[in-house]
Amino acid sequence: MLKIAHHPIYKHPLPEGHRFPMEKYDLLPKQLVYEGTCKEDNFFEPAQVAHEHIVRCHTTEYVDNLKALNIDPRAQRKTGFPLSQELVDRELIITQGTIDGCHYALENGIAMNIAGGTHHAYTDHGEAFCLLNDQAIAARYLQANEFAKKILIVDLDVHQGNGTAEIFAGDDSVFTFSMHGKANYPFRKEISDFDIALETDTGDAEYLTILKKTLPTLIKEQQPDFIFYLCGVDILASDKLGKLGCSIDGCKERDRFVLQTCHDLKIPVQCSMGGGYSPDIKVIIDAHANTFRTAQDIYF
Repeated sequence: MLKIAHHPIYKHPLPEGHRFPMEKYDLLPKQLVYEGTCKEDNFFEPAQVAHEHIVRCHTTEYVDNLKALNIDPRAQRKTGFPLSQELVDRELIITQGTIDGCHYALENGIAMNIAGGTHHAYTDHGEAFCLLNDQAIAARYLQANEFAKKILIVDLDVHQGNGTAEIFAGDDSVFTFSMHGKANYPFRKEISDFDIALETDTGDAEYLTILKKTLPTLIKEQQPDFIFYLCGVDILASDKLGKLGCSIDGCKERDRFVLQTCHDLKIPVQCSMGGGYSPDIKVIIDAHANTFRTAQDIYF
């Protein structure tokens, strides 16, 4: 069975007019159940992640200050969210959802988190809607508990995974691959193990050609025993915060190729949803739902 991390806290209240589409975390699971892609028992509610797992990636000082709500106003603004206890609790629960998903992926080949993909969180600060780096923390958890040795992070959000690149800089046991918009945030990019910066308005044909040429080669070279897939749908041409030109069908084919590759090679994969900022919430939900539909088709 496809296991999916979800919790009511994922839909966090924000000031009116905020550009982050928080409602997607409520609508997406409802859509998946309504259309029959998933049933209620596909979903599980995570608890909060333990402190010991977080500090394998983030500094103790940052984590302590975050939990104490002791982040200075400038650093708070950089995250894009007003800091509150509920927001911190949300981050802790999302991160545990990704860790729990790793166990389900080891059992079933794949698992998913309705939220997560918080790849802009650095070792010592948060940025751009990201406070804790869920997939980085989960990668360290897998290694610390000897569930995996070599890990590949496949980040196909439109924005570079700058925090993830910084966290794993100089670490050969985790290979960071980010394929993103060249003209997109972050404007000062970090150096991943492999970056592909795409030109503005890159469409389906070029995007998929590059991905299909690159990913199998990376897997063959790196020989990972676990993959994290950050499947942001902000590569769509309609996205307000993205500058690529992909269609809904192109985005779905991206997911199909990545998941089929993991399935065929029998490499467990954990998927975190990442970004999606199209003006029409229906487009965001449909694009994200395609990832779950595709996973069901391939694995179950």
